[in-house]
Amino acid sequence: GGLQRFTAGKGIVHSEMPSAEGKTQGIQLWVNLPAELKASEPEYQQVNADDIEIIDIDGARVRVLAGDNAILKLKTRVIYQDVELQKNHHYALAMHADMRGLIYVLRGEVMIFGKHVKQAESCFVENKTAIDVKAQSDARFMLCFGVPHNQTINQHGSFVD
Repeated sequence: GGLQRFTAGKGIVHSEMPSAEGKTQGIQLWVNLPAELKASEPEYQQVNADDIEIIDIDGARVRVLAGDNAILKLKTRVIYQDVELQKNHHYALAMHADMRGLIYVLRGEVMIFGKHVKQAESCFVENKTAIDVKAQSDARFMLCFGVPHNQTINQHGSFVD
């Protein structure tokens, strides 16, 4: 239930090992740094589940993972939320039109812009100033939005620049 943030900057080496027992579930999101930040010092941030802001709204439970006033700090403007939404309830979010990203459904089925999106499916969103998600069943989804840098991402073997 916690979070980790690695900022590679001018270079960081890490390894990830799953739990030796039982099942684990995680979501990994890579956020590209703008060119002017690529040579910054590497950083790491650990956030425990109990330290994540939770907002309860009629029929919704929102974990604010990154973005305005979130405990997890990124170097770029993002909205990153984990939302649990009860059947027939709505979750609305205002955003800047310059942001784009996706809504990924972890469980259940939702309606976004008139489109049914089911478990393990995504809805890509751009050029919108508001999002309204309606749960067709009890659902859980991730909102992941940022501002495009319009820069090329280069991969060199196991390294990304």
